[in-house]
Amino acid sequence: MRFPMRSLIARFAVAVALPLAAMSFAATTAAPAHAQQMPAGAKQPGDFPRAKLTAGMFVIDAAVAANDADREQGLMYRTNLAPNEGMLFVFNETAVHCFWMKNTLIPLSIAFMRADGTVTDIDEMQAETTNNHCPKNNGVYALEMSKGWFSSKGIKPGMKIQGLPAAQ
Repeated sequence: MRFPMRSLIARFAVAVALPLAAMSFAATTAAPAHAQQMPAGAKQPGDFPRAKLTAGMFVIDAAVAANDADREQGLMYRTNLAPNEGMLFVFNETAVHCFWMKNTLIPLSIAFMRADGTVTDIDEMQAETTNNHCPKNNGVYALEMSKGWFSSKGIKPGMKIQGLPAAQ
């Protein structure tokens, strides 16, 4: 789960409510011990708006998280991503937006971008960790892809991601 640093109160409310919902949900379904169930009320992967982005010659199918609730959920509880699938986080302000991986079951790479789509920072994130991943530069967007995606495609800071929706 990744949150902008300023939403501590919302995280606390979610942290209290989600375990209770997850316990009642887990009591009615069987799942492997290592897999976490998506809590009741969480948005299903197909319910996020989508955007087609390009990074050089590569087309990215991105779920878009442009409001607080969607940004708070992000890719948590997902067990896989298609080869060129990711999640684009759209923020309402240019700032340093930090992420963490609590309840995120798959390792991810994240690219932080300015309003014009220029990649400023790229970081690798391990699944189910709570250390912060913060860019060195202010930005408006963050794009999460499967771990190693950016390096395997030769995408580096200074390059541009095209097709970004307007920040609100």
